[in-house]
Amino acid sequence: MKANEKFENLAAFYEQMKTVMAAVCVKKGGIPTEGYVGRFFAADVLEMIVNNPPPAIDAKRMEAYKKEFESARELVTPPVKPMHQMTLEEFEKVMNI
Repeated sequence: MKANEKFENLAAFYEQMKTVMAAVCVKKGGIPTEGYVGRFFAADVLEMIVNNPPPAIDAKRMEAYKKEFESARELVTPPVKPMHQMTLEEFEKVMNI
């Protein structure tokens, strides 16, 4: 599978996931998407999209993903790092303080 094809599959998955997340929020009584636990996984997928674009990708489309990622940046799973190598900010985020 080529890079463009992998990217398109991931992007399509992300777009479908956003639709499903919205439906789940409605089914759960209209909870706001900001309160839905699945938003963390969605942020991780979006991070993968933004950090791994194929060479031949539409610049406007990529810019839209980057803009969307800026609002979800704080939700991504932090990289695993030994505690003694973490900054205080990283430690607090991992510990959810």
